[in-house]
Amino acid sequence: MIKILALVLTIVGIIGLILGVLGIFGSSLIGVSPWALAILGFIFFFSGISILKRKRDTDEVI
Repeated sequence: MIKILALVLTIVGIIGLILGVLGIFGSSLIGVSPWALAILGFIFFFSGISILKRKRDTDEVI
């Protein structure tokens, strides 16, 4: 369950980073501030990666 949450956070972070960087350096694809997208993408991406690195899945059978 935790791995699924971490993967979702990582994917949402990647999408936010891509849209944010494209909005900062190019044309804005969404009506939201590109800096906000980039910052939230950064936070979500690194929180997802850190959960994947540190937490074990609770559904594992040892």
